[in-house]
Amino acid sequence: MQSDLPQMIGPYRMVARLGSGGMGEVFLGASPSRRLVAVKVIRSELLDDPRWRARFRREVTSAQAVSGFYTAPVVDADPDADRPWLATQYIRGVSLSKVVSEKGPLREQAACHLGAGLAEALIAIHRAGIVHRDLKPSNVLLAADGPRVIDFGIARPLDALPLSRTEILGTPAYMSPEQALGEPVQPKSDVFSLGSTLVFAATGAAPFGTGHKVRARIVHGEPDLTRLPDPMRGLVTRCLVKEPEERPTPEQVLVALSTLLDAHYGEEWPPVDVEQLIGVQEQTLVEITAELPTLREPPS
Repeated sequence: MQSDLPQMIGPYRMVARLGSGGMGEVFLGASPSRRLVAVKVIRSELLDDPRWRARFRREVTSAQAVSGFYTAPVVDADPDADRPWLATQYIRGVSLSKVVSEKGPLREQAACHLGAGLAEALIAIHRAGIVHRDLKPSNVLLAADGPRVIDFGIARPLDALPLSRTEILGTPAYMSPEQALGEPVQPKSDVFSLGSTLVFAATGAAPFGTGHKVRARIVHGEPDLTRLPDPMRGLVTRCLVKEPEERPTPEQVLVALSTLLDAHYGEEWPPVDVEQLIGVQEQTLVEITAELPTLREPPS
């Protein structure tokens, strides 16, 4: 247990730091009965800004509204706390970005399974009236029973007013053209990000590259799909067209990828490399949680 961790957030004892971003930090927490949760808290330096508190409240509302097999269920939250927090079920999986970084791109079969799972996740998100707006490799967890989409930090309701150009939020390499331009963002913007994420999964690189000019390439350039497996290229090409209305819906993406799986591949999941990484992580969890004191009472 790291010495600089907060001891308790709400009723949860903090076990380890899982990660951090521009808005918050995420910790591994344990309930009094030792159930593990992922607890996100707003950064301390942002607490005095009411805009960040309002944004965190929207994240809590968005995450609570979404259900489905391929998202992380909310189990508890307190957006009104001195330091607002959100607890979701801890997903025993590893991020897509970590898998590709440590093991290389996914094979065709695994990439198709991933895409089908992400399409189902988007169907659940959009049915809740929400656009995710930040689908990217680090926000995708690969678990033993399928992928999960996490982090609703910049998700917005479908009827929300568009952001101004000075408030464009998201990860440039996985933005849609309309998002990069600060234009209204609709569900098919998430489909563009799905296409970009699949390219990364199958090739190890974002389709428009990275760097400070990536937004211009997304808006005006063509994606590099030369290393994408042939069975996926046609579908991904449609996901990455500039005009949102010309992109497929998540339902159409799911049908196309399910057809590929039925025609060309078996049912193997998770990939061996992913299973190995999950196993290493599980062993670390066992070692960490074994050192926890009794969780029945908060520390004195």
